[in-house]
Amino acid sequence: MDFFSSMRVSASGLEAQMKRMNTISSNIANAETTRGPDGGPYRRKDAIFEATADRESFGEILADKLDEQVQGVLVSDIHEDTAPPRMVYNPSHPDANADGYVAMPNVNTVHEMANMISAQRSYEANVTAMGAAKAMAAKSLEIGR
Repeated sequence: MDFFSSMRVSASGLEAQMKRMNTISSNIANAETTRGPDGGPYRRKDAIFEATADRESFGEILADKLDEQVQGVLVSDIHEDTAPPRMVYNPSHPDANADGYVAMPNVNTVHEMANMISAQRSYEANVTAMGAAKAMAAKSLEIGR
């Protein structure tokens, strides 16, 4: 894998994890939203990752047979969770049904925080990989002196 391929793969990971963290942040921010644009409670969202070939030009495809298995990542979709809402008894809430239950979002903040920590660690790993590639490139330039 060449220097630019490793940087592109790490950059795609950074972008994907940033989108994942934004989605998780949205879930946490709306954990108590009982009325959304469709009238029902907020639905939890997940970022769906997809592997993508790391090729920029036709010349790279022809020249680099060693890197044919190198893949980056991208967010292909933001999927809405289909789990039913949590029903919480609160008869004084304006969105309570006839039995006094309120349909709350299907968001578990503890689960979301664990996902956020995982996304943060993945982001940090990609930053570290980019730093290592940069350091190797700088050292390789020093060899010629």
